[in-house]
Amino acid sequence: IMKKIVRAGKAMKSVLQQYGISQNRLAVTMGVARSTVNQWVNEVSDPLADSIPDIITALEELEPAAAQIFLQRYIERNGTPMHK
Repeated sequence: IMKKIVRAGKAMKSVLQQYGISQNRLAVTMGVARSTVNQWVNEVSDPLADSIPDIITALEELEPAAAQIFLQRYIERNGTPMHK
């Protein structure tokens, strides 16, 4: 069973706004449909856990600082320690 990520969309939305990255640009960089990113950002659906590394990789390509902030906000929201 793939674990869904709680409120990754909220973290994503704030990072995209903060760094002026469009949903379309993120979608193109990730190779997913713009509607998929839009659903995440608007919390219609949550990205699967498997998608998080892809989101981070795409953000790193577009704006490294944005990837770091997304990761921090995502981890804070999910209470997941970075290192075990």
